Amino acid sequence: MNNPLSLLPGGNGSSNELSPEEKSMMLQSKIVTFVQESCVFKSVAAGGMGFGLGGIFGLFMSSLDMQSMDPQIYEKKFREQLRIQLRDMGTRSYSSAKSFGVLGLIFAGSECCIEAFRAKTDIYNPTIAGFFTGGVLARRAGPKAMILGGAGFGAFSYAIDKWMMNWYD
Repeated sequence: MNNPLSLLPGGNGSSNELSPEEKSMMLQSKIVTFVQESCVFKSVAAGGMGFGLGGIFGLFMSSLDMQSMDPQIYEKKFREQLRIQLRDMGTRSYSSAKSFGVLGLIFAGSECCIEAFRAKTDIYNPTIAGFFTGGVLARRAGPKAMILGGAGFGAFSYAIDKWMMNWYD
């Protein structure tokens, strides 16, 4: 196994100039960096953040949608109305959270794997990952929907990435 300290600046693997605490800190830093750069970590993190943001988005959208409520709900007592509406908001929020979580998980995982396979970081990685993600999400609707969903999500990913590149350049 390679000595992880051999990658330190100014050293050829000789760690005589570092104290044991510094060696430990460097090793921990390398482990944390390795974990955070792994595709599994990126996928799980994107899925978790997508779940959280999707839940907030679903909560917001369900609070705006009054058409789905039965008009007879207003004849009930206030507590009963509140209970029904909170249950509906929770159900919609959870559904949206799951959708956004799966979307983030698939997109981040596929983009990371594509980037590792191609050994390049360019605009085509998110475009290909978007095509793959759109196709996977539309798989239940058939092959035509998979192609259209993939093309749409890939084009959206390309446009967003192109816009972000122009924004930061």
